[in-house]
Amino acid sequence: MLSTGLPQGAVPKLERPGPLRERVYEALLELITTRALRPGQHLVESELAGHLGVSRQPVREALQRLNTDGWVDLRPAQGAFVHEPTEEEADQLLTVRALLQAEAARLAAAHADSAGVAELERLCAEGERAVRDDDTDAAVAADAAFHDRVMELARNAVLAELAAQVGRRVRWYRTPVARQRGEQSWIEHRELTAAIADRDEARATSVMRAHTEHTRRAYHERERAEG
Repeated sequence: MLSTGLPQGAVPKLERPGPLRERVYEALLELITTRALRPGQHLVESELAGHLGVSRQPVREALQRLNTDGWVDLRPAQGAFVHEPTEEEADQLLTVRALLQAEAARLAAAHADSAGVAELERLCAEGERAVRDDDTDAAVAADAAFHDRVMELARNAVLAELAAQVGRRVRWYRTPVARQRGEQSWIEHRELTAAIADRDEARATSVMRAHTEHTRRAYHERERAEG
């Protein structure tokens, strides 16, 4: 286990084809977005390289890129640390997410077919099962898949591209409140699925706006409780 506190078994395998620097970047980014590497955590090049089975050079390159992308802070004479998002950063991101998701919900209600609705219902069942099992990682993954599917049903490539740019970072903020939101989040997903199935664009938009607002509030409440 890393002295910096990486959970046992959390290190992903670097088996996918492609440039090594890209695979190392994706592996570290996955560890950050799932909070296996937590905000403020010191990132030691030699330890990360050892656990990923690579030299320090691709790790150094990945950390520099993660710094550029806002995931890591490089501090002179101190090293690399996982970025600690401010409440303002979180609020801005979650506000943008709410706008994108509300429009996606409206368009999904306009375009979804029975197969799309059935897939949303399947993902709801998957998320509800994860909540019952107290499996936060599975619940977060199901939540992301549900919102991705709504976006696909919207059939708007530009909207999907914009959502993809914020989606991974949203997962970073969503993970800490997944257990807090728990079953209620999936009740809201069910309500949204019903609105989409009824092709009710106004209701789908309203439900999604309320859903994303609840997540935003939950994040801020958690941060203030821990502050």
